[in-house]
Amino acid sequence: MNLTAIAAIYRFEMARTFRTLAQSVISPVLSTSLYFIVFGTAIGSRIDQVEGVSYGAFIVPGLIMLTVLTQSISNASFGIYFPKFIGTVYELLSAPASFLEITAGYVLAAATKALGIGLIILGTAFFFVDLQILHPVWMLTFLVLTCLSFSLFGFIIGIWAQNFEQLQLVPLLAVTPLVFLGGAFYSISMLPAGWQAVSLFNPVVYLVSGFRWSFFGTADVALGWSILAICGFLLGCLAAIGWIFRTGWRLRP
Repeated sequence: MNLTAIAAIYRFEMARTFRTLAQSVISPVLSTSLYFIVFGTAIGSRIDQVEGVSYGAFIVPGLIMLTVLTQSISNASFGIYFPKFIGTVYELLSAPASFLEITAGYVLAAATKALGIGLIILGTAFFFVDLQILHPVWMLTFLVLTCLSFSLFGFIIGIWAQNFEQLQLVPLLAVTPLVFLGGAFYSISMLPAGWQAVSLFNPVVYLVSGFRWSFFGTADVALGWSILAICGFLLGCLAAIGWIFRTGWRLRP
């Protein structure tokens, strides 16, 4: 394992975060704070409790998950797309580093950024609502697995994208709607029976449900299904990245 190569990519990507601090950290935190104000205060004043939890606290896991998913994807996708755009990816591919080491450097950096933002938002939530975490170890486990798996997914998007518009296509048109429809701001048990069945085909439901369980001990789906879903997605992304580097798809002319 070439740890020097992993560390070099990781440090470079983390340095980029501090060069664009307002865009990378401050912007998502402010956006999430607005969600707390709008949903937690305006809507929360009309909804007393959901599954025995105050509505303001109930939406905290969903808001964290929304930000973590979008940040993991955007950080990882831009990280690998930019070397493709300026042509330095060929130097990277010719370096004495395997695809696992290249992927690890970019993905670990993207996951670290998303994890840090998620924890900052969690800390911010305590200023808005009275919040308790019943299973902190499981909470961190779900958060780390989500950051890693969706950073891998973002890495794939960055390789697939051929322009800056495509970088935003999947997060805007797929991921964000899936999060909103995945129980981020409500419990799917509040839906009619037919829509509950349809919601179970949304993979984000399993992520939000498991993450919310770590806070309040309640979940829309069984915890085992949530763990299986996130681990299966992570392994699927790793398999896809392995195929990309073996074939050179969208990496070589």
